[in-house]
Amino acid sequence: MIDTIIFDAEGIVIDTETIWDKGQAIFLQRRGFVYDRERIKPLLTGRTLAEGVEVMKQAYRFDGDTEVLARERADIVRELFIHETTFIDGFLSFFATVRNRYKTCIATSMDEDLFKLVDRHLNLSALFEGRIYTLDKVGYRSKPNPDIFLYAARQLGSSPENCVVIEDAPHGIDAAKRAGMRCIALSTTYDAGKLQQADFVVDSYAEIDLAAVNQCAFSGMN
Repeated sequence: MIDTIIFDAEGIVIDTETIWDKGQAIFLQRRGFVYDRERIKPLLTGRTLAEGVEVMKQAYRFDGDTEVLARERADIVRELFIHETTFIDGFLSFFATVRNRYKTCIATSMDEDLFKLVDRHLNLSALFEGRIYTLDKVGYRSKPNPDIFLYAARQLGSSPENCVVIEDAPHGIDAAKRAGMRCIALSTTYDAGKLQQADFVVDSYAEIDLAAVNQCAFSGMN
């Protein structure tokens, strides 16, 4: 029986994907490259800033100190995050219907400093009553590792089999399944065809049927 809903942040609670795409394009343009979203985007989601730099260094074959480049990436998107971040369409209405019936939290791979900017702008800490968990809690083991979701479940006193994760990216879906949790994928960032490992794939919050999720037998990854 589902008693806990774990929300990813980006693409699920907050709409930041266009900001990241713009930031990636600027970062690569400075080095004479064109951002190939279709090829690079799936490799970046769920990664830390530094891990994303490593991905792009390998994909585009350029050099540089990873930590320095990660700070550059952060600088590029910081102003965008402050002024342009909004809630995902339908999230607030959905959350209003579940917040008193289920245990809820955010579990995210998002950089903590950038998350703080968004938090101040949208007051997420108040909305989730402080139940926000970031990768610093699990030694920065990013998705598709399941650590962040398992940590969230422990903090909430929930069993993994009673949790459902709402995600928007293949790495996040993999992490949820490896954690022994059911997963709803929201096609805000990727086409539905790239999200088929999830138990349910929907185009909007209005399509989520939690009764159907409860009836769904868990199909975890080996």
